[in-house]
Amino acid sequence: MRRTTWPAAGRVLAVASAVPALALSGWLVAGLPLLLLGWFSPLPATLLGGGLAVAFCWYGLRRMPETVESSAWSAAGVFLVAVASAIFNGIFHGEQLIIRRDPATYAQYAIWVAKHGSLPIPTGDFGGPDRALRFASMGMYGWDGGIVPQFMPGPPIIHSIGYWLGGVPGLVLVPPVLGGLAVLVFGGTVARLVGARWAPVAALVFAVSLPILYTSRTTFSEIPSMILIFGGMSLLLDARFRLRAGALGAGFLGPATPAEAAGAVGVTGAARGARLMAGLAGLAFGLALLVRIDGLRDVLPVLAYAGLLVAMARVFRTADPGHTRVPEGKLGLPLLAGLLAGGGLGFAACYLLARPYLGYLSGSLKPLLAICAAVLVLTLVAVALAPWIVRRTRALAGGRIARRLPDLAAGLVVLVVVGLAVRPWVQTVQRVPTTPEDQLTAAFISKTQQVNHLPIDPNRLYYENSLYWVIWYVGVPVVVLATLAAAVLTRRMARGREFGWLLPLAIIAWTTVTTLWRPGITPDHPWASRRLAPIVIPGMILLAVWGLRWIRRRVRLRGYGTRLIVAGGAILLVVPAAITSIGTAFTPVDRGEAAAVAGLCRAIPSNASVLIVERATGDRFTQVVRGQCGVPTAWVAYPQGSDVPLHSDIERLIDKVRGTGRLPVLLAAEPGQLWPYGMPERVFALRSRQDERSLVDPPNGTWSLTVDVWMTIPA
Repeated sequence: MRRTTWPAAGRVLAVASAVPALALSGWLVAGLPLLLLGWFSPLPATLLGGGLAVAFCWYGLRRMPETVESSAWSAAGVFLVAVASAIFNGIFHGEQLIIRRDPATYAQYAIWVAKHGSLPIPTGDFGGPDRALRFASMGMYGWDGGIVPQFMPGPPIIHSIGYWLGGVPGLVLVPPVLGGLAVLVFGGTVARLVGARWAPVAALVFAVSLPILYTSRTTFSEIPSMILIFGGMSLLLDARFRLRAGALGAGFLGPATPAEAAGAVGVTGAARGARLMAGLAGLAFGLALLVRIDGLRDVLPVLAYAGLLVAMARVFRTADPGHTRVPEGKLGLPLLAGLLAGGGLGFAACYLLARPYLGYLSGSLKPLLAICAAVLVLTLVAVALAPWIVRRTRALAGGRIARRLPDLAAGLVVLVVVGLAVRPWVQTVQRVPTTPEDQLTAAFISKTQQVNHLPIDPNRLYYENSLYWVIWYVGVPVVVLATLAAAVLTRRMARGREFGWLLPLAIIAWTTVTTLWRPGITPDHPWASRRLAPIVIPGMILLAVWGLRWIRRRVRLRGYGTRLIVAGGAILLVVPAAITSIGTAFTPVDRGEAAAVAGLCRAIPSNASVLIVERATGDRFTQVVRGQCGVPTAWVAYPQGSDVPLHSDIERLIDKVRGTGRLPVLLAAEPGQLWPYGMPERVFALRSRQDERSLVDPPNGTWSLTVDVWMTIPA
């Protein structure tokens, strides 16, 4: 019996799943210039950012043909999973405000720009320069006479919305909302590429996988990046669909379906709307760089794909001077223009706001930039030589190698996955520390190995196990089905079919292989799982669902029933991910930090200048006190070879603070560190839970977290 589809449901799902990427794009395009000008405050940001978000949604989505055929139940299933994800993660959200790892840095970054609207962060007056004063701390670099946060400004620009609406409680609820939107965006992409009936299952697997739960509960950058990249995929698929609908089957794209023909608005109007949507898709892709520096690697295939579309247009103009058809190549230039515009904003933010961060990443960033330059040159050459390349390809099409190319390409896909699977038996990835940052990482790994009862080898990175990280979080069935799907799709594309899958598969394959080969992150879990969240996990699930659909069709063609296949396949997809996640899903981490920090700020006088006399507390709390409590803060440096600051340095700095007319306040981790200067009082006492640090097994619990801060006001 044929399933009844509801155009209204399909349109709602298509539009709703495209809106998050368009809205974030508008907000980011407006937010960065406002931040650079020092005008990032609620009114200008709402007027300009909100206006651009509405404009992008309106002009990008109006008159859109029916790009998704969906039953009401399928569309409702995706929305239900998205809403449930947002509510569930909102209930168990984290409160990472003390700077121990990246989320707290992002949170403090967002708090500062939401309150002050500008960078760099001023250091405050401590009576002039002093060799014992340190203003930089963990996640915060000293630069140009002030302080700049470590990361890209995209996530703080987004998270600031929550702070403006509800202070710190509002800020910590933004990640769950973004997580719910990510589920919606992913469901929309699945509906476009696989079919709407498969979207609820895929959305559920995505929502319950631990990396997505983990990055949807606190201020990470991975979820906004995922929204932009998968939203960009959906927008480009919609642009291609709109072009087909307007052309009514003319050009390279084949005959239009009845739904496409019903949605056609004419060749000229459809082409104009498709080009606009392609430009917005390129902008969303490019803005991924403004959110994460790794976005440069993730969207590199978009550059090559845009060049391919431009080359197609050149070939088409040569073959059809009369322009009687509307080719897909017309999307190339707007896609490229949007990509360069978004990427340009990202590079501007890198240079103007995150230059010390670029220096820190130079070892891995320079090779990536070289790869990008090589891809750009090759793309330009390919575009210039496109007609000649097409002629040579046609001349070789009948050759033996050309006939076997589809099978060879599919075999290569399987070979790569097998290689990653056997990698732990043939390689042990190590890194000899050469920088202070590497030495800190080695010391951390050594301590973590001790806790995990593993052989002590501080140079180990455990990257050879990266494919098994994926298996931990989504299960063997997803990996096997994804490999099958990638092989089949690659074989079809080598035969000139499934062109709509070319860019999604290129992004997923390129990012998955490069990420798994070199994750570039401290390898404890669930921390390291964040590397899998933007592309690898959703990409694997998307391919796995397509693979399950392919198996169902093959079984159906042989005359067998398929309900058991679909039900059993859905269970195999959902259950492994849920089993891994269950150990941590119902335990929030870092709870109580917001209340504890608020109590600390109440205890510090408003006219204080704070000196932190203990290094770990200085790393964790310097920006917390400076940003949330709103008082000048620095920590006192240790002499070389010592683990305590000099008493004479502290006394001198106390006198210099008094000379400015402000009240000196000292903070430390233990009361004994403050006894020489006055009566200590405990002003911060946190008893909470933190992430487990597992190196060779999936995480299945949390660890205790205890943090104390003592304060004294020198007499």
